[in-house]
Amino acid sequence: MPTPNELYDQAADLRDAGDKPGAVAKLEEAVAADPAFAIGHGMLAKLYVDLAEADKAIAHAKKVVELEPDDPFSYTALSVIYVRCGKVPEAEHAKAMAWQKQHGFED
Repeated sequence: MPTPNELYDQAADLRDAGDKPGAVAKLEEAVAADPAFAIGHGMLAKLYVDLAEADKAIAHAKKVVELEPDDPFSYTALSVIYVRCGKVPEAEHAKAMAWQKQHGFED
């Protein structure tokens, strides 16, 4: 059975070949094997936006923030996902959280 990292690499190859649904399937397998596989959730968020599945995209982007709450980039990525899903107020909040994390402020 492939590791989450191996599945991620396979997903990246599928994505690069234009098979986004195939990439999603590999990544879903990876995060099922390791629910704390943040990079897998991150790529899933991006792919689900590309596939016009906003709720799934947001859920995976939020999971990255949950797994990496002190990483400003997690909030920045969530903000971008929100924007791409047409949720500007939520995007602004996530962007503010990224700024706070980057500058050492608490929630």
